[in-house]
Amino acid sequence: MTMSFRCSKTLHPIYNRRLYTSLHSSDARALDEWIAPPKQLVLSDSFTIERISDLYLTLPTRDGTKTVYNPPELSAPLPYGSHLTFFHPRNSESKLRADGTDADFCPPPPLTRRMWAGGRMTWNSRNPLRIGESAVSTSTVQSVEKKGFDKGTPMAFVKQRIEITASGQREPSVVEERSHVYIADTAVGSRVPRDVKGIPSKTDFSFTFTPSPITLFRFSALTFNGHHIHLDKDYAQSKEGYPERLVHGPLTALMLLETTMLHKPNAKLAQFDYRARNPVIVNQRMTINGVWNGDHRAFLWAVNDEGVVGMTGEVELGID
Repeated sequence: MTMSFRCSKTLHPIYNRRLYTSLHSSDARALDEWIAPPKQLVLSDSFTIERISDLYLTLPTRDGTKTVYNPPELSAPLPYGSHLTFFHPRNSESKLRADGTDADFCPPPPLTRRMWAGGRMTWNSRNPLRIGESAVSTSTVQSVEKKGFDKGTPMAFVKQRIEITASGQREPSVVEERSHVYIADTAVGSRVPRDVKGIPSKTDFSFTFTPSPITLFRFSALTFNGHHIHLDKDYAQSKEGYPERLVHGPLTALMLLETTMLHKPNAKLAQFDYRARNPVIVNQRMTINGVWNGDHRAFLWAVNDEGVVGMTGEVELGID
């Protein structure tokens, strides 16, 4: 993989909480200076059958436990959303932030605590990514929105646009919008789950599993992600105030797509919008539910046994 770096919807933090901190004028200036220049991150990667096999054995929809295990096949289309485990920066440990995250596309201190907020994926059915092939991902910072600076609750919402183009092709196979929220490392607040409105009372399909510490470790390894919030129980509890380690946002988003395809295996997806609502906690059973809205749209949500909704999404099928 090679790398070079050059300088929708409104998304909100995934917990209903107030964050109290202070931001000095020098910090605000540093953020403005970081926002000003254009930024681009170019990464190349290969969808090797070995890495896809590792992903299949990580996902409870594919590992053979609840369904028959079907190994990946060369030249087959890359499963929807699987690109999330590729195209990650490769930095030495010395270049990571204190919480184990990469600094690429991250605002300057003190806004260093990162939360995955949501995004959108659009697929080009004429030119799918395929197992065994290579591709290039080009990411740009599409927008940076500052919130709460006048209230002592500073946050920066960073939205990326990512175009993934197969080798030898000119037209992107996948276009993604990805949003992160950054808050101050010193921010504190209550961990009260947000009540999510508009959840359907019925389901047309579902899939239940329990994300374990091994699931989180394997997904972190696949994505070369050292974020302590997924791996270190003491850090999650003492530093960030969570009851346990958190499940990766992209893993939950991928499970929404996986559940859709498990129940409609021949579907051709056109677009997927998703939004993180509450943290998803390790060792807590989670059910992915879906309800069809007509023939070509489905509303999806991930919910635990206590009724806390971790993520919602909407998938749109292509029309042949």
